[in-house]
Amino acid sequence: MSLDAHLVVTHPGFSLDVELTAAPGEVVALLGPNGAGKTTALRSLAGLAALDDGHVTLDGVRLDDEPPENRRIGVVFQDYLLFPHLTALDNVAFGPRCRRVPRRQARDTAREWLERVGLAEHVRKKPRQLSGGQAQRVALARALAAEPKLLLLDEPLAALDARTRLDTRSALRGHLTSFPGATVLVTHDPLDALMLADRLVIIEDGRIVQSGDAATITAQPRTDYVARLVGLNLYRGRADGTTVLLPDGFSLITAVPQEGAVFVAFPPSAVSLFAARPEGSPRNTWPATVTSVARHGDALRIELTGPLAVAADVTPAAAVQLELEPGREVWATVKATEATAYPA
Repeated sequence: MSLDAHLVVTHPGFSLDVELTAAPGEVVALLGPNGAGKTTALRSLAGLAALDDGHVTLDGVRLDDEPPENRRIGVVFQDYLLFPHLTALDNVAFGPRCRRVPRRQARDTAREWLERVGLAEHVRKKPRQLSGGQAQRVALARALAAEPKLLLLDEPLAALDARTRLDTRSALRGHLTSFPGATVLVTHDPLDALMLADRLVIIEDGRIVQSGDAATITAQPRTDYVARLVGLNLYRGRADGTTVLLPDGFSLITAVPQEGAVFVAFPPSAVSLFAARPEGSPRNTWPATVTSVARHGDALRIELTGPLAVAADVTPAAAVQLELEPGREVWATVKATEATAYPA
């Protein structure tokens, strides 16, 4: 039940061209900024948007010309799209019924799935009587009850509040682990992707810019979007040993020598700020001006401009001591051992 797809869709001002695979039991997350093409890719896989070129192959069978109802694909939409006039039981039974399973058998299957997702006591409730988390689980049960070979999840947790999202994410991970087919998940939330997916695929402007497991993506981002996603400062330049020359003429010193085109990345926590140029300072030292101050977890995220635009994380106490506010001039430093360089 593996997926092998090449999705080519062209619209005025935008084109999607991505190759996507997913192995049986694998969860692949599509991430990217708004307008990157994630939802278009998902709709193409489901047969809800026509391909202009390419193919969709599932378990060795081409599905390009198959209508959505013949594709054995389960979809959980962002807004769940439960039938408002049907009970939870009949919503879940809808999938098997579409496959011409007898009514009683379909309802028995639906009852089993609702029990699996912890909603055995809510079979007679209609969508308006369910909480957001309960509705999400009904939508998931409806998709799985149809025994799909591929499961597509479009922002499945986006409509939930923070507390419900935490609980539902954990339960969803359990259900995905037991699903034998391939799963493709679209999400804007990096935490959802990291917690639910085995592999991340980053899409920007209709193209794949990076893919790999979470450890690889978070350690070596290759675009500004990915760097922001994983919380790293990222720069591109040319390395000559441990010196990396950036396009604007500023140089960064790294610990490990490289040659040629490279990326240099380091976390905001690696940036130290000082009121005056520190004595015996690290080799990466430059004057900077604070442009914004915002809370970031237990720290404050300081955005700075200067020879090197950078984000720094400092404690509230340090921010008070340094009188950090927009317009404040400071000195920034990063140790060479904190700056990681890798081939571009």
